[in-house]
Amino acid sequence: MTHGAISDFPPLSPSDLGDPRFRRLHGLELAYVVGEMARGIANEAVVAAAAKAGALGFFGAAGLGLSRIERAVDVLEAMGPGVFGINVIHQPGDPAAEAALVDLLVRRDVRRVSTSAFLGLTGSVVRLAFAGARLGADGALVRRHVFAKVSRPEVARQFLEPAPANLLASLVRERLLSDEEALLAARHPVADHLTVEADSAGHTDNRPLLVLFPIIARLRDAAARTFGYREPTFVGAAGGLGEPHAIAAAFSLGAAYVLTGSINQATVEAGTSLAVKALLAQADIADVAMAPAADMFELGVRVQVLKRGTMFAQRATRLGEVYRAHASLDEISPDVRARLERDLFRKPIHAIEAEVEAFFRERSAATLEVARKDPKARMALVFRWYLGKSSRWAEEGETARAMDFQIWCGPAMGAFNQWATGTPLSLPENRTIGAIALALMHGAASAARQSQARMGVTGPLASEDQR
Repeated sequence: MTHGAISDFPPLSPSDLGDPRFRRLHGLELAYVVGEMARGIANEAVVAAAAKAGALGFFGAAGLGLSRIERAVDVLEAMGPGVFGINVIHQPGDPAAEAALVDLLVRRDVRRVSTSAFLGLTGSVVRLAFAGARLGADGALVRRHVFAKVSRPEVARQFLEPAPANLLASLVRERLLSDEEALLAARHPVADHLTVEADSAGHTDNRPLLVLFPIIARLRDAAARTFGYREPTFVGAAGGLGEPHAIAAAFSLGAAYVLTGSINQATVEAGTSLAVKALLAQADIADVAMAPAADMFELGVRVQVLKRGTMFAQRATRLGEVYRAHASLDEISPDVRARLERDLFRKPIHAIEAEVEAFFRERSAATLEVARKDPKARMALVFRWYLGKSSRWAEEGETARAMDFQIWCGPAMGAFNQWATGTPLSLPENRTIGAIALALMHGAASAARQSQARMGVTGPLASEDQR
């Protein structure tokens, strides 16, 4: 039989892509995840639209207060049996807030949680994974599903292995895990899902997926052999997935599922302003830049943002330079101080100090106490005022602050815009979560089938006479 004719190959459906065990576990039609865009940009409407399309959506809880997050849980649970998840972002500067969110998710028995920006394990993550864990009648572990986003092999390894004994002992002493839960945690990986995050929006190490994914997949396989897991961790792919061929490539690497992020900010449902959506719809693959992260500013962590149409990346980078060069606000020269107040803050620094004082008096007294004793920590809080406000100005579409919009964005956005040119999805009003998911997955299935046809692939998808 002659190979290469596409008609010789049975059709490939979007629901054939990815790991069928992953789809069955979560009751999904598609091995497709809509990522947790922070500050509620991935809002209840985004998550509901993902579920309607047969995919899994995560609510973007990062940067929101507990009451807002609990309202989201209420809304999503009331929508019925649809699948949803909630995000927990690492907060090294406020571990109490991180622990409080975990308390909420455990108390409300949220079954799917995505962890992001973690540099290593914390007690909160381990508790999240195993609080309420038990063995089912068939001997399989029944647990909360933890989707850990990772971009470094050394971090991935910590999530792929059982939690360290000393950490489990501490959680038992604090009565955050029972003895039985700790025993189960000692025999199972911390995360049962690992999302390999390549060059993405927001927190990113800008790693290429083709380099990173195989390394972490091998770590997964090694951990499964070493610890004798009954079921190895699912490994998914994220970062740079903005058009069908990229998604098909991720599945060809062995991804159990794919996760999209940047492209969903430009959708009708996304909880951000029309001004932001318009800017995203014009972005090309090079219209992104790195800038200091508001939540990990003092650690020098950076996020990827949209460069086109905004000065945020340059201005935030300047703040980082000033911070590193000075030990306190008083050390900043009058001319530099004047430029910051005129171009970035648009108000005197002492006025921002008062705002920061009032905010942390309600939010975190411990953070405020550190800043009162450490002038550099106080300077960091003032600079973080700008970094935090910039994302809010973008979400609210505050046109007077358009040049300061912080819009998290990776090159996938530009790839999507190029692919969508000349199609209905080129228009912002047609960019819905469901339409994008289905178009990308149908396109990926077509691309995968064409690739198999070119190579004359035989196997489970081939006809009987080819086998």
